[in-house]
Amino acid sequence: MRVAAKPTEQEIIEGPQAVSFQIANGNVRQRCILQTELPTKALAQKYLLANWSVVEKMARDALAAGNLEDGEIKLVIA
Repeated sequence: MRVAAKPTEQEIIEGPQAVSFQIANGNVRQRCILQTELPTKALAQKYLLANWSVVEKMARDALAAGNLEDGEIKLVIA
């Protein structure tokens, strides 16, 4: 069984981690950011991949509603 990576000193200072991803929007790509409460980038990325279908739906719903912040879709998972 794999042990989760411990947060680095920098990650502890930075606090909860965010990961970015893109979704297709016609012929262009839309940048999205998923803010998590997880302490490491690796755990945040793992969460994104494990919950991709839910996160993608949230991003597409936000895009359809026009919820863009500085040209990006920002999602928060608590």
